[in-house]
Amino acid sequence: MHPIWLLSYLFAGAFAANATPHVVSGITGRPFQSPFAKPPGKGLSSATVNVLWGFLNAVVAYLLVARVGVFNPRAVGHILAFGLGALFISLVSARHFGRFHGGSAPSRIG
Repeated sequence: MHPIWLLSYLFAGAFAANATPHVVSGITGRPFQSPFAKPPGKGLSSATVNVLWGFLNAVVAYLLVARVGVFNPRAVGHILAFGLGALFISLVSARHFGRFHGGSAPSRIG
């Protein structure tokens, strides 16, 4: 298992996880933050821009998994690298986007 492969799979997980909110927001017709908004990452981009950005992220994730090394879904190291990349970007995104969508503070029931 080559270290560069693991780094590639780590980034693949991050790109795959980043694709999700953009594609979901886009296909549900909702604007969402993207690097193309003004200001970047804070302003809203159209649903169409988010679908395109999300699919580009998914393509990059695929290329990093399918074209770098020999990804084995049964290899714990490969899955761990991919999963850690996805977890890291998911936590960073939750903190960042939570500021705009009310998800950074727990809600009180009752």
